[in-house]
Amino acid sequence: MEVLFAGNNLLRLLQGLGVSFSIALVAIACSIVIGIVVGFMMLSRFMILRIACKLYLESVRIIPILALLYVCYFGLPQLLHISLSNIAVAVLVFSFWGGAEMADLVRGALSSVDKHQRESALSLGLSPLQAQIFIILPIASKRLLPGLINLFTRMIKTTALLLFIGIADMLQVGRQIIEANRSIPTAAFSVYGALLVGYFAMCFPLSRLAKSLENRAKA
Repeated sequence: MEVLFAGNNLLRLLQGLGVSFSIALVAIACSIVIGIVVGFMMLSRFMILRIACKLYLESVRIIPILALLYVCYFGLPQLLHISLSNIAVAVLVFSFWGGAEMADLVRGALSSVDKHQRESALSLGLSPLQAQIFIILPIASKRLLPGLINLFTRMIKTTALLLFIGIADMLQVGRQIIEANRSIPTAAFSVYGALLVGYFAMCFPLSRLAKSLENRAKA
């Protein structure tokens, strides 16, 4: 434990925790926007849109996130002749991944709404788009929330991969502290133990909230 409280090590770990949470938070916000748009497109009557969305979803499920991080961090700037920071790459990749997962959740939630809700909205004079936005989506959002929170939890845990592109998240800071204290046998145990507590502190409340919302939806 002496390693954690030596110098500013604990503060650095907390700052790393903040980096992980901030990236996940921005990415989940972008994922919600992408997911809603793509989720509606997946239910479109136009086959070309449904096929494009299916390819997007399957590509995200097949390609490892770490491979996406490497491609976007090392390959994309050279290909497009642009400069991207590692933070920007992290948000881009996590939004791309989260958007696909969110789209599937949106599609499932929209599909679960009874057809008579849409028919009632149309009979009141709403257009199909207005019915989807003002009637179907608000109903579906209640069923969507548990899955959204679970996705946010997964995104926080997956930020552990960000150390591979040099972002000073919790895991990267922890490794730096361990490297600087090799002479202390218990350094790795105490630092990684603190990291476990940090991830637990971020994810457990979200997990309980998702479970509570899921139980309410079933009631």
